[in-house]
Amino acid sequence: MPNNLTLLREERDKWMSWKNIAPLREMIDSLPFVETKVKFGDVIEISTDRKLDFTNEAKLLKPWRKGPFSIDELFIDSEWQSFFKYNLLKPYINLKDKVVADVGCNNGYYMFRMLEENPKKIVGFDPSPLYKTQFDFINHFVKSDIVYELLGVEHLDIYDIKFDTIFCLGVLYHRSDPVGTLKSLKKALNEDGELFLDTFMIDGDDEVCLTPKTRYSKIPNIYFVPTINALKNWCFRAGFKEVEVLEIKQTNLDEQRKTDWIEGESLGDFLDKDNPNLTVEGYPSPKRVYIKAII
Repeated sequence: MPNNLTLLREERDKWMSWKNIAPLREMIDSLPFVETKVKFGDVIEISTDRKLDFTNEAKLLKPWRKGPFSIDELFIDSEWQSFFKYNLLKPYINLKDKVVADVGCNNGYYMFRMLEENPKKIVGFDPSPLYKTQFDFINHFVKSDIVYELLGVEHLDIYDIKFDTIFCLGVLYHRSDPVGTLKSLKKALNEDGELFLDTFMIDGDDEVCLTPKTRYSKIPNIYFVPTINALKNWCFRAGFKEVEVLEIKQTNLDEQRKTDWIEGESLGDFLDKDNPNLTVEGYPSPKRVYIKAII
């Protein structure tokens, strides 16, 4: 008798046959075999032996939010320069021989970067069929054994393994129950496990949070933007014993900007034209806090 996780995977696999995704999956299946060399730097650089042009295939997969990537002469200039975030966290992580999860992994940029840390296993969680397809496109060349699950943070409770390290980057503010989300993350950790998390924050010492009425920085599904003390309290209520603030960083136009590889607006459109320290709604502009929480 199949268990709940098996049934859920079977349901999610059907998403790949959606009308807008099925042609992309066919394209992935038809990619030619190439020998490759990969450099996992700020740009994930892929060199192939056949020097074919994959520009048309890559453009079919827009928008590219995380990256950048290059395949020979093709440069995928993603909206986010994701190396800013990864390089900020890198001094604090040690993934050697660990079982690692990236919750909200998008197209896998961070997971590909983690390969150089020699983890035992990497599992990515993201329910987006498009981002899974972007991952499969890049992984066709990288040839890693990363596992990508079309699941979300709410499914960690039923997942069949636990993790030594979990990354949950840019997810918490999208959840209407932040403490419940943190509890799910905690339950998915092994004893002495660690969580690396970043989220929007507001300045102040009070244990409070901003609750946008409709949108924050033009994003509709932002529910709570806490002070650091409020975020710590959420972690403690979820059962974490230690919370360390690693970094605080305001998002700027070097890190997030509009490129030819996305559709629609980006950070420059989300900020007040006369005062970039405010969003278009009049809230404080996006600032992130990076924490490490230990059970």
